[in-house]
Amino acid sequence: MVEKSDRAPLLDWEEIPPSDPNQAAPPPPLAADTVVGTTAVTSSTCSPCRNVTADVGSGVGSSARPWTDLRGQGWTRPEAVGIDRHVPYHGSLSARDQWAEKDQIVAVFVVTFDPRSGNIIEWCLPHDINLDGVEFKSMASGSHRVTSDFIYFRKGPFFGLACFANMPVESELERGARMKSVGILSPSYTLLYRYMHFLENQVRHQLQCPGQYSPLEAFYEDKKAVLQPSGNSVVSACPTWSVTNINRCMHPEMKITHPAGCMSQFIQFFGEQIMVLWKFALLRKRLLIFSPPPVGVVCYRVYCCCCLANVSLPGIGSSVPELRPFFYINVADINVLATEVSYIACTTEKIFEEKKDLYDVYIDNQNVKTHRSHLQSMLRLNAADKERYRKLTEQRQLLLYSQEVDGDCTSSEEDLFNLFFMELNNHIFQTLSEIAGSAEPTLTTDHVRAMGLDPQADRSFLVNLLDVYGFNITMVIDNLCCT
Repeated sequence: MVEKSDRAPLLDWEEIPPSDPNQAAPPPPLAADTVVGTTAVTSSTCSPCRNVTADVGSGVGSSARPWTDLRGQGWTRPEAVGIDRHVPYHGSLSARDQWAEKDQIVAVFVVTFDPRSGNIIEWCLPHDINLDGVEFKSMASGSHRVTSDFIYFRKGPFFGLACFANMPVESELERGARMKSVGILSPSYTLLYRYMHFLENQVRHQLQCPGQYSPLEAFYEDKKAVLQPSGNSVVSACPTWSVTNINRCMHPEMKITHPAGCMSQFIQFFGEQIMVLWKFALLRKRLLIFSPPPVGVVCYRVYCCCCLANVSLPGIGSSVPELRPFFYINVADINVLATEVSYIACTTEKIFEEKKDLYDVYIDNQNVKTHRSHLQSMLRLNAADKERYRKLTEQRQLLLYSQEVDGDCTSSEEDLFNLFFMELNNHIFQTLSEIAGSAEPTLTTDHVRAMGLDPQADRSFLVNLLDVYGFNITMVIDNLCCT
């Protein structure tokens, strides 16, 4: 199992690229439970509760890696994908203005477990927003077995983050335990991490002092979004970036709050099976990950799986389904999932294993399986998969060695992981694009080996890849051909 706890502190990231790369370093970070903000509101006290300070600001971090937090919506380190460093990374608005536009909260809420009624929404702002089902998304099935957790999820066009806590109480009415979640909704999942500590503090406050919502009210007033009349989207919440080098179907590299070593844990947990997951993600299959609570660390696996399918070549995948992260799901999401053609999600509810029409690939801890006959051959690791994994682990070891011996912190395991699979995917699609544009669009054994694939063992994968991405190529391998 995963060695590190998913309760690790926030990583320090810089959220606005400095206008002058030679400018002075930012001030040192504050304490772990303190975030810089525009306003601070201290709640009224209640014995035996301590004062709780509400962060209602933007939460600017302090990393020495200025580009790493700007990958959503096309932002990424220029050197990572070959983007010209001189291309402007913003349009008519300043980078700070564009960043602020995305940083908006649609709703804030408190969910509690009532021994008689089950999960209920105790309080929310705005009062008229539709939060049906959020009470189950923000308090995962089985959460009563853990003392704390956090959950990423989707609610219609929005993304949510909720922090859960379970506190023992001497109350027969509450059956010896008080359980609550405090959460938010936003049009972008890439910025939810900024409020992790605030939500953790607030859920503890709600457990100790139920009914005191003033910090949450101040937070919402400071960060609330402006909804269009339809109520389904946010005005200017996701500005159009001028960088066109990143394909629109490339999954944005999510900067959710993940512990240091998240990618390392993912690699250690799945091992060589990562190469199996990579193929299914690239084929835009429906991937469902099962694990008992806590679910926070499983949301990280959704994140890592999404990163496997990154492609930065223009024009690739314009006709394929978008790979959509659903994060945590439960039985209330069955109707929505029935209409999805591509997603990656996680659940704590074992009943989903029986709902085979809702997924293509089911991942139970390290066990990856599929009931689709045409995908069965992709479950078996071949020599090319093992060689690819060997190269990944070798690069990781070199990186870790350089960090330990040389003190080189210019790159992280996350950078290495994302760049490894992006370059792998780019190389495959570049080769296929060149073949498709040639006078004789024929894929040979030599082409397949040059892409780092096995001509025989990866035959089914290649057939599916050509079909999904619409390449009009004849595949000729060992005198066997198909189109």
